[in-house]
Amino acid sequence: MFGFNTSDLGIDLGTCNTLIYIRGKGIVVNEPSVVAVERGTKKVMAVGAEAKRMLWKTPGNIIAIRPMRDGVIADLESTEKMIRYFISRVLPRYRFIKPRMVIGIPSCITEVERRAVEESAYKAGAREVIVIEESLAAAIGADIPIYEPAGHMICDIGGGTTEISVISLGGMVVTSAIRLGGDAFDESIIRHVRSVHNLIIGGGVAERLKIEIGNASPDKTIEKVEIKGTDAITGLPRRLEIDSVEVREALKDPITKIVDEIKTTLGKTPPELAADIVERGIVMTGGGSLLKGLPKLISKETGVPVILAERPLDCVALGAGKYFENSKRFDNSLSSYDNLNG
Repeated sequence: MFGFNTSDLGIDLGTCNTLIYIRGKGIVVNEPSVVAVERGTKKVMAVGAEAKRMLWKTPGNIIAIRPMRDGVIADLESTEKMIRYFISRVLPRYRFIKPRMVIGIPSCITEVERRAVEESAYKAGAREVIVIEESLAAAIGADIPIYEPAGHMICDIGGGTTEISVISLGGMVVTSAIRLGGDAFDESIIRHVRSVHNLIIGGGVAERLKIEIGNASPDKTIEKVEIKGTDAITGLPRRLEIDSVEVREALKDPITKIVDEIKTTLGKTPPELAADIVERGIVMTGGGSLLKGLPKLISKETGVPVILAERPLDCVALGAGKYFENSKRFDNSLSSYDNLNG
């Protein structure tokens, strides 16, 4: 029973979304990382998409929580409940067959934060938990041939972190991570709209602007979107039309930080591997990589070709899910993680 392959899970425990991969079935969960609980009793009222709809709209007796922040667990109890809910939904025999879990984590997290991830998974019912670096999992999920003796660079932009790594022979040669991702894009838009237009908008409106007209490079056409918010001076509801040029200006700061981090990582890369990267390009994964014009901007700033992965949102979960299929080949990767973290 313990060898039954549908009890092997690959999990991308993301700041914005949680994805779960089951061997033989593919991605079976792709839901927002949000839990709605009853105040006082902490009883779970909703999880995932249903809970996200409650964000900023709950009555006094219900709290909508995002248990992940900057790629790490901010609320251990809520994270455990979220994982347990998702697993019970996709594994009918969950109570009888405890799953093995492989979870992608940012390389920048502390040992305490790493243990919190493992603890939440065990409390949610796992019989075995293995954590691997998100960029390594993303590279596997993007079908990059990481075991060959050549340099491959991957840039994974998640909701809370951005991780850039150079991988060769199944291990990370150079890696860099910053606690900045898609959430920082939203926050920059919120700050810009308030400072320039005296309009207060929520995270949902900022996210819509980012997805619909957000861009990192100048475009031939200027797109416009009408938004609604609260006037910071009068406190009354107000409408505002905003265009893609202004949104690009709002996103300039976090995008510049990501580009600078990529340049720094390239600068630390051994010359032989750097030559491979110039030839093969930088592979981008994660939801943040879907920002319009971002691959083009990174290519222009670095002089290196940039390729967007075929399924950028799914790569970490897919790569984590393939761990047990390639466990012997992953040994070197896990050893390199332990060496990096003492």
